[in-house]
Amino acid sequence: MDASSVACTQSWSVSEDSLRRYVRFASESCVQELLMSASSGNSSCGGDGWKVLNLNNGVEISKRRSGSLHIFRSRWLLRSVSPQQFITVANAIDAAKQWDPDLVEARYIKDVEDNLSIVLLKFGENSKPLFRKREFIVYERRETMEDGTLVVAVASLPKEIAAGLLPKQNNAIRGLLVQSGWVVEKLEDLNSCVVTYVVQLDPAGWLPKYFVNRLSTKLVMIIENLRKLVQPNPN
Repeated sequence: MDASSVACTQSWSVSEDSLRRYVRFASESCVQELLMSASSGNSSCGGDGWKVLNLNNGVEISKRRSGSLHIFRSRWLLRSVSPQQFITVANAIDAAKQWDPDLVEARYIKDVEDNLSIVLLKFGENSKPLFRKREFIVYERRETMEDGTLVVAVASLPKEIAAGLLPKQNNAIRGLLVQSGWVVEKLEDLNSCVVTYVVQLDPAGWLPKYFVNRLSTKLVMIIENLRKLVQPNPN
């Protein structure tokens, strides 16, 4: 049985200070992982293990495996859009359903720090495998690096901590989202940016080819929806 389908049977009640320390440490590590994924090579099957699955209309979808993790990455250039413009749309929780129609509910549970929050994400029965009929209790960290690069890091809390914060409702399945998120880099010569979106999954085993294809399709759909929101009249 994979980790995403195991029901939460225990809960931990942690103090505010303990929760803050854990989430701060975990999210800082996630930010660094995302920056490394964004800076890795672009070759079709480079030494860093990234293999391009799809390259069309300026959007690259690639995949890499690290142990049991399957890491999907999408990259594209947005012209005449600043990093802040993009993040304002991509990070607006009330607008998330516009660019990911599989999402049926998204809401903040609590703020841990000014740039660090706990969020509930719920996906419907028509979502892709590993997301279908699942809910995720995740942290969301928003970071601006010294060079102006914007990072939004997202990952699931340990299931016991998540159950202590928000008990599982009815027959919902608690999913596991490994370190994932956005990296948005400003191009100095243009009022434009390069966007990298990373999703890491741990299916605890082999990932069927049909799922790889469907998730690739989902990433392309998300990118197109976001492009329409932030760049409604591209030239």
